[in-house]
Amino acid sequence: MTDPSLRSVRTTCPYCGVGCGVTAKTDGQQLIAVAGDPDHPANRGRLCVKGAALPETQKDNGRLLHPMIGGGRVSWAEALDRVAAGFLETIETYGPRSVAFYLSGQLLTEDYYVANKLMKGFIGGANVDTNSRLCMASAVAAQKRAFGEDVVPCSYADLDACELMIFAGSNAAWTHPILYQRIAARKSTSNLKVVVIDPRRTATCDIADLHLAIQPGMDAALFNGLLVDLADRGTLNGRFIGAHTEGLETALASARPDAADLPALTGLSADHIETFFRWFSETEKVVTFYSQGINQAANGTDKANSIINVHLATGRIGRPGSGPFSVTGQPNAMGGREVGGMANQLAAHRDFDAESVQKIGRFWKSSRVACKPGLKAVDLFRAVADGEIRALWIMGTNPAVSLPGAAEAGRALARCPLVVVSDCMADTETTRHAHVLLPAAAWGEKDGTVTNSERCISRQRRFLDPLGEAKPDWWIVNQVARRMGFEQAFRFGSAAEIFREHASLSAFDSPAEQLFRLDALATLSDEAYDELAPVRWADAPFRTGTFPTPSGRARFVPIPPFKPVQQGDGETLVVNTGRLRDQWHTMTRTGVAPRLFGHTDTPVVSMHPENAAERGFAAGQLVELRNARGRVRALLEISTAVRSGTLFFPIHWNGDFASPCRVNDLVEPITDPVSGQPESKHAVAGVRAVPVGLWLRYVAPTPMGRIDSEFATRLPAATGWRHEVALADPSTDLRSLIGQVYRSTADANLLRLVWPQGFRWLLEKDGQVLMAGAATARRDSLPAWESLERELSRGAAISWQCLRDGSTTSLARIVCTCYEVREDSIREAISQGCTDTEALGRMLACGTNCGSCLPELNAMLQTVEAATGRTGTG
Repeated sequence: MTDPSLRSVRTTCPYCGVGCGVTAKTDGQQLIAVAGDPDHPANRGRLCVKGAALPETQKDNGRLLHPMIGGGRVSWAEALDRVAAGFLETIETYGPRSVAFYLSGQLLTEDYYVANKLMKGFIGGANVDTNSRLCMASAVAAQKRAFGEDVVPCSYADLDACELMIFAGSNAAWTHPILYQRIAARKSTSNLKVVVIDPRRTATCDIADLHLAIQPGMDAALFNGLLVDLADRGTLNGRFIGAHTEGLETALASARPDAADLPALTGLSADHIETFFRWFSETEKVVTFYSQGINQAANGTDKANSIINVHLATGRIGRPGSGPFSVTGQPNAMGGREVGGMANQLAAHRDFDAESVQKIGRFWKSSRVACKPGLKAVDLFRAVADGEIRALWIMGTNPAVSLPGAAEAGRALARCPLVVVSDCMADTETTRHAHVLLPAAAWGEKDGTVTNSERCISRQRRFLDPLGEAKPDWWIVNQVARRMGFEQAFRFGSAAEIFREHASLSAFDSPAEQLFRLDALATLSDEAYDELAPVRWADAPFRTGTFPTPSGRARFVPIPPFKPVQQGDGETLVVNTGRLRDQWHTMTRTGVAPRLFGHTDTPVVSMHPENAAERGFAAGQLVELRNARGRVRALLEISTAVRSGTLFFPIHWNGDFASPCRVNDLVEPITDPVSGQPESKHAVAGVRAVPVGLWLRYVAPTPMGRIDSEFATRLPAATGWRHEVALADPSTDLRSLIGQVYRSTADANLLRLVWPQGFRWLLEKDGQVLMAGAATARRDSLPAWESLERELSRGAAISWQCLRDGSTTSLARIVCTCYEVREDSIREAISQGCTDTEALGRMLACGTNCGSCLPELNAMLQTVEAATGRTGTG
């Protein structure tokens, strides 16, 4: 039954590039519930677990509520004056290239537009880049090289029509789960073939007919080999090539050296390579769905162009069910590209050629438009470290964690004379370096648009008042621009005004061949903007075979042979990085929702059994990955899902949740020479075991300070905070340890109970439990978190009486986060006769909401099937 007191608002999810429509229910004070918007074309009513958990992340705790200078609260006027004066003084002394903006794919298009206009149009520099540089810059560069413009040639409808689906460098089951489930549903009812190209056996392989566990970095060699194979088989589309492309012979000649020795280069069997090539050759409708495993590489642009080359060679582009499909990682990476929010773009898909600079200047009525590209992300932070950039404004991102060489990024920020950070969170590894902090409105508190991976523009709508004094990012930049003397150009009073200007610029004296045009939206009224339904620009690009190049033809790009810059040598192993299923980026949003830690609640590194046996390692022990740049520590998982010679480590962990666990401390800031995108997926490190004499696990009502330790985690829970610590010395005094995190122990009573595995304790004061914990020599002997958390909700006397009855065995891991279904419950259901995921769903509800756990459910069913000979439908 509908609650009449709740208001329902249609908006767009703030997570990945799928761009799912969300129906938010609010009472005006808080977000009560969310559901997928059944009318949105991106998701058709479905949400993944992160989207479904949005109400749990929309919290007041940790929010930046007021402007701050030097750690002290100030008025908006004082903060804005300080930013404007600081930038003006820096520009006057050192010139416009001494200042920079670093933006985020979390920003709305309207935010991006105002920031880009200020920097490139009126400050006159181009040092405005974005964390999207880390995500899809190589795909952008490849599309511009091949097509003449940054245009993704596919839409989600192509996923419904293709006959061969190739996932290249994409674990879509976890990174783009709604699209993955769409494909999985088709797979179950059609003859669709699925190939996964990934060094690791990921959850996406659950629906794969063929998994190509490629040697890391060698994707371009594989697609070069495919191009040559297509030519040798005589299955090139000569008609399409002759009428609509140029440069095939040069590309073929460049590809042949790779084709000569593919098994050795790729680490794949000749049979697997032949199967893949034959399927591609014989199948008319092919989509290659690619993401960070392609883009985040020293040759990421070449990898992407090698994929585009084979689609051009077969004419499998611009047709339903066919094309190279670059899928973005952030909700508005595409919108940022549209407005020019990258250092090598001017605005509205224009470059820095003299004609474009002159046209943009006329539109903005500015004679100061930047005339050459600025510094891309990695080079930008190097320039900060070198003192070349002396004023930096960071908006909505956490580069002290997310940049490769993260420690160096932090040191660069510490040296910068003026660091301004606009963020909705008060305390991150980046905000700690800020001289000026500006409270930005969060998702649900501001209006604007985002553009998803299929070029579909959707509205994010405000349904809550901003917390404290938070303001939209566009408003903040607009106010600073006015204080810098640019009042006439920055009179924006609403997001709708900005969108209209952005849409007008897209078509202002634009080249006839340019596909990005929003002129149909340039005259939207405020009311029409408020009601704007999802709309896609450049519908069905390239269907006519005409491309936005000077010749009107698509360009084959010759791809030279590539040898990975960094390789393991036996003593060292290749570190492959990637995402966890239920977390997002640096966890500033998802990390406040306890439920999202149910699937993975501690840092884990995956290693092949051969490499573990060579080193005498055992599953579950603490290990350290180290190279000349830094180190991380994690618990060891021994798994055949990774290739021998490689490791897998998640990107999300950082010092706010676990330490030392920031994997970008290991990553060399090597960049693609064309796109400037760093090789964030790849590092090389040695591995050693870390001796642990004592494991501590304790809970407290609030997050406690750090204990000097070998390894530590600190995570939110439904009741208080969970802390786990590894110590080298088993004889460390308990009271002195507690004194490190709880300073007022003198008048608190420490109760300690010895038990067979170690000891448990309570810290109480005036009958209230301040901390409940346990210590053991073995981590697997620690009591369940839930048994410790019970002590926080009881009085100290009752807790002490009940302590002996507490569980000493941790509860099983959560597999289905949506319904909090644990692994042991699933195994029990299988033992009772559930033979497929549908039966498990009927009994336990697991897998019936977002579907992200379905690959894991299938894996558990297959394990039982292999052990018992019992068969099921999966």
